[in-house]
Amino acid sequence: MAAEIQPQPLTRKPILLQRVEGSQEVVNMAVIVPKEEGVISVSEDRTVRVWLKRDSGQYWPSIYHAMPSPCSCMSFNPETRRLSIGLDNGTISEFVLSEDYNKMTPVKNYQAHQSRVTMVLFVLELEWVLSTGQDKQFAWHCSESGQRLGGYRTSAVASGLQFDVETRHVFIGDHSGQVTILKLEQENCTLLTSFRGHTGGVTALCWDPVQRMLFSGSSDHSVIMWDIGGRKGTAIELQGHNDKVQALSYAQHTRQLISCGGDGGIVVWNMDVERQETPEWLDSDSCQKCDQPFFWNFKQMWDSKKIGLRQHHCRKCGKAVCGKCSSKRSSIPLMGFEFEVRVCDSCHEAITDEELSFIGQEEPRAPRSE
Repeated sequence: MAAEIQPQPLTRKPILLQRVEGSQEVVNMAVIVPKEEGVISVSEDRTVRVWLKRDSGQYWPSIYHAMPSPCSCMSFNPETRRLSIGLDNGTISEFVLSEDYNKMTPVKNYQAHQSRVTMVLFVLELEWVLSTGQDKQFAWHCSESGQRLGGYRTSAVASGLQFDVETRHVFIGDHSGQVTILKLEQENCTLLTSFRGHTGGVTALCWDPVQRMLFSGSSDHSVIMWDIGGRKGTAIELQGHNDKVQALSYAQHTRQLISCGGDGGIVVWNMDVERQETPEWLDSDSCQKCDQPFFWNFKQMWDSKKIGLRQHHCRKCGKAVCGKCSSKRSSIPLMGFEFEVRVCDSCHEAITDEELSFIGQEEPRAPRSE
């Protein structure tokens, strides 16, 4: 009998084009210079470097500039070639790069924070410089006058910052796992809402202004897609890393989300497909499958003369189950779980091959374990 060959979904992997080496310390941020085959990097060694590709195919620094303090973050606007650099001492330094990217001219300094600048964002349409710092302050300045326009104290140190020009909404993610949305005016701001979805701190934010989707990465290894524009509170969890998510970027023209993790992995998520929302975990004092009491349910333990069990949750239905009723594992790409997760036995049997073959990201996925 001939063996049936099952078709495998096509997978694409990023191709390494070049390595840019030379920094002696941690590179905190790097951006690509559009149309120039160049890269701008800032580092803990206090240097700002502009790397341009030479005829040899190698990248060499056309600009090597030393700052007075370690460089923690930056924001680059290609249209104006304006470079805003956040420093460890709380200052934001602004430069303009020459057309050939061989010279950077200082413009002004903002005394924005009392300690390390964690994020900086230049908004060309409003001539604003937005920033967050380890002093738990969000601030925005006028880039023309250099004047501070306002500020807001966050609940924890912020590590993610995004802005929507149309609505003037600013999104701030912090170490407590909270995402805060503020409405900015010229000299004041209004707190609109705040929400949590991660069990760890927010490490990165990314905003899609067209679909009005906010993506948050976390130290809990997950990425969450928040449907801000839909106004239904929909949140879809994406699990594709074995370590904290360090950076997020969204490719609007292909509708792909790129996430980079501390595990060294780069995951490309296809956001042009419809996923199922992750269910909320249900509360129960006993297993919702076999009715065995959990270890804190003393009354049922006494009445049934049974030892209490540890509580788990099925990632597919959200029910509270014991270990015996959730002994199986499976990936559920349709719900964003690219790695195997705990599912109850009944959900494991109900998972279809179509759900398993769903192409949510462009990396191979592990099959179910029996």
